[in-house]
Amino acid sequence: MKVDFHLHLEEGPYSPRWLQRTLESLAAMKGSSEQIHTLSWMQESFRLLERRIAGGAFTTEWLDLYLEQAKKRGLHTVGIVDHLYRFTKYKAYYEKHMVLDDTWIGRLQREWLDQVCMADSDDFVRCIQLHKEKWQHEGIELRLGIEADYFPGCELELSSILAEQPYDYVIGSVHFVDGWGFDNPATQTYFEQFDLEALYARFFEIVGNAITSRLFDMVAHLDNLKAFNYRPDEQRLLSSYERIADLLIAHDTATEINAGMVYRYPIQEMCPSPAFLAVLAAKGVLFTTSTDAHFPEDLGGYTDQQLELLKQAGIRDIVTFHNRQRSRHGLE
Repeated sequence: MKVDFHLHLEEGPYSPRWLQRTLESLAAMKGSSEQIHTLSWMQESFRLLERRIAGGAFTTEWLDLYLEQAKKRGLHTVGIVDHLYRFTKYKAYYEKHMVLDDTWIGRLQREWLDQVCMADSDDFVRCIQLHKEKWQHEGIELRLGIEADYFPGCELELSSILAEQPYDYVIGSVHFVDGWGFDNPATQTYFEQFDLEALYARFFEIVGNAITSRLFDMVAHLDNLKAFNYRPDEQRLLSSYERIADLLIAHDTATEINAGMVYRYPIQEMCPSPAFLAVLAAKGVLFTTSTDAHFPEDLGGYTDQQLELLKQAGIRDIVTFHNRQRSRHGLE
């Protein structure tokens, strides 16, 4: 069974690159009646882009592009999430845990948070819930999720936040090490301040705490610290891989094989890495498949490859979620 359980409808910051990718998505998914590089093509492109920006991401028109792509890819179930940091209601949660002081890191991260935190969680939830029946009529199950950042000591506050909406599943993720957002390209030089083995030890300590919190149905991209190719000899990480696998089993928590770093980051490698995947598979950790798509044409783009990698690792089924309940499905 083919599923994509981790994808997004929109992501800031709103840069020229965002405009370009959005326009490319609209053109690719809608098709264009005009020959490119003509004035009429440019005028049509501006009309498409203007309508998309004015309407936002939580519209039938935008969501239909994901539906059409899911049908083309032959997907059975699709889970759409948003990052918790996108919602203005929860900005204070991030302000409490991120480095936002007057250092260069703090100033960059304050600017980033102000740029991306601009959506309403109720609008997002309403959008997905209202379209579930339509997707089902088209032969695809649509699920509502949230991707929430775990910070040490956040458990009580985050538990309360996650209870506010009727999510089908909750993804836990670690994008911050002691308040530093390590996957932000603008801060990647900060890696050079660290002994990499010590940094990875701290990262996996936080990932382990996220698992033991029992807040999440699955924990995402378990080794995304590697995003910019800062990684020690991987043999020295195997003990951390073993520990994370044991914690996932002990706390009955799933993970994913996530393609986002293959096409969006310099590492160009799935999460988890092949070595990490082998450890997780040997322990019997449960998986789902995810593209981490942020635009409709990326949905399901790596699902066949991921299913093959899981089979090669000896995994015979994947998991999906509905109403915070987990189901297992054979790969065949």
